[in-house]
Amino acid sequence: MQFRQQALSKLQSADDIDLPVRYARPQGWLALTVTLVVMAASAVWAVTGSVADTLNASGILTHGQGSYVLQSPVRGQVTAVLAEEGGTVRAGAPLVKVRKPDGGSTVVRALAAGRLTTLSASIGSVLNTGADVASVERVRHSRDPLTATLYVPAERAASVPAGADVDLSVQSAPSRTYGVLRGKVRAVGRTAQSRQQIGAFLGSAQLGEEFSKDGPPVAVAVRLDRSSATRSGYRWSSPKGPPFALGSMTLTDGTIHLAARHPVDWLLP
Repeated sequence: MQFRQQALSKLQSADDIDLPVRYARPQGWLALTVTLVVMAASAVWAVTGSVADTLNASGILTHGQGSYVLQSPVRGQVTAVLAEEGGTVRAGAPLVKVRKPDGGSTVVRALAAGRLTTLSASIGSVLNTGADVASVERVRHSRDPLTATLYVPAERAASVPAGADVDLSVQSAPSRTYGVLRGKVRAVGRTAQSRQQIGAFLGSAQLGEEFSKDGPPVAVAVRLDRSSATRSGYRWSSPKGPPFALGSMTLTDGTIHLAARHPVDWLLP
């Protein structure tokens, strides 16, 4: 009871009436202000903000018309090589001359015009019937533009829109030195491709194995952005890009920039 009377008398003391009441310290107001600003910014970002989404895939630079593998129609020994690897050939152009076991000879010729990407036969080598002689990339003209074909996992292909921006790291032009090659998605394949289909299109069973090692992928065609300011004729993230022209059948790694997605979906009653 004594303590209660002392407390009441202290509250009724006239000396304490004029003392200012402090609701919060300056540090407290600062912390409260920062908290309110962060909460407001978070709310605005949750409604209007978006998160960039990307998809990485491996692929190759080609002229986009595919290749074919030329096989020997006879068994025999190569006695002459009549074409040069990397050069262009016309339809029916002689590639190698083969001496048959009966002493006669025949010439293996290109089936269609294009660029001779691989010549498997050499002078003195023995060919069996059906053995690979050469791979020829179909090219209408030496100045045909390059395109990139990326092999995307089938379960992610539906998320790739036409016109999406693509950054390409080219094997022959290190990105740390020359930057990345710019392009846009031109078309997305309708169905997944098997190892045999990829190998037949690229003229290489090894590439078919490589691009389908994680399952049948979907082919995504990428149109490269052209530029007259670079030596390669294409647009790069660096001002000049590499000081040389790009070649077809060059491996590349692509980053596809998918449509931005909102981080929060609001469920209204």
